[in-house]
Amino acid sequence: MVKIIWTRHAIERQKQWERRLSITRQEVEDLLLNPQQIVPGDRNALVAQTRRGNGLLRVPFIEISGGRQILTIYWTSRVEKYWREGCNANSL
Repeated sequence: MVKIIWTRHAIERQKQWERRLSITRQEVEDLLLNPQQIVPGDRNALVAQTRRGNGLLRVPFIEISGGRQILTIYWTSRVEKYWREGCNANSL
């Protein structure tokens, strides 16, 4: 089982998104463990993402020994900017 490490920033962002779009801590952890896609992010980070409503829920993270550390969480309506057709979570 992959260990999920929450940063203080990620906890705060999740709470903000929970108020706005009902994005729960469990939903974020489920996404991180079973994303529709993982794409390259900034500064050696990876981004787990899944379609949610008319947008994407994106969770940038880094792999550390024994787990994945969440850097932040956000939802975006700009699917075409971030979604990689033909890419799935296992293709990285």
